[in-house]
Amino acid sequence: MKMKPRLAAVFLYHLPMKTTLTLLLLFFSQISFSQPMNQIDAKMIQSFAPTGTLRVGINLGNPVLAGLDAGTQKPKGVTIDIANEIGKRAGIPIELVPFQTAGSTVDAIKTGKIDLIFVAIDPVRGADVSYTPPYIQIEGAYMVKADSNLKVNEYVDRSGVEIVVGKGSAYDLFLTREIKNATLLRAASSQAVVDDFMAGKGNVAAGVKQQLESDAKRYNGLRMLPGRFMVINQAIGIPKARPEFEKTTIYLSGIIADLKSSGFVAESMKRHGIQGARVAE
Repeated sequence: MKMKPRLAAVFLYHLPMKTTLTLLLLFFSQISFSQPMNQIDAKMIQSFAPTGTLRVGINLGNPVLAGLDAGTQKPKGVTIDIANEIGKRAGIPIELVPFQTAGSTVDAIKTGKIDLIFVAIDPVRGADVSYTPPYIQIEGAYMVKADSNLKVNEYVDRSGVEIVVGKGSAYDLFLTREIKNATLLRAASSQAVVDDFMAGKGNVAAGVKQQLESDAKRYNGLRMLPGRFMVINQAIGIPKARPEFEKTTIYLSGIIADLKSSGFVAESMKRHGIQGARVAE
């Protein structure tokens, strides 16, 4: 039984906002999957990929998301798998554009050099970037030297503590808002955090847990503080400057929902040996 438009509008009006948004997302995503993208909305295609090729920013600085294949030296990882799937479903070619930091992908999308990025959800970036729901959750963690008197995360935000962070990273933006007493020292990139730390900069290193653990293998006398100081929700981002960004965000959100529920994301993580992260709910 079909609901008349006016009755449907009254029905949605009386639902909680969260429920209404969920129903609308489901409605638009079903439209998107029922027909090829290039047949349903030419304006959205032009907004989504104005050059005719979807230029995707790939952050090589986060090993959970992407890295270089040892043999081919081409990008590989979860974000590459998702990007290829988006291109396949949208019926448009993609171009992978590598970057060394998340912040540089955000800068590039704001200036129109690329069309889509994989980045942590953050309100500061959200001024210019429209996000899908997250597809992966990873952890931000602290690392100290073995002889440090710091034992738990709660003791880090104290006067005299200096935290080394990757400039413009999700955890830099988060700690900038949250840290009240400690001092933040910014490394040029997430990859440079541990090297700067071991060179004598600061007394705590902060970053993606897997990145810190990987970099720490090059040194002795380091230990992770237990637990995490933040959960980092990784999502797809597109520029709000594009005329059809809202419709495109709904379309991409539908794809992300399907890739999570179908097991695509989990299988990609398993194939690339990603540990310490989980599929976002």
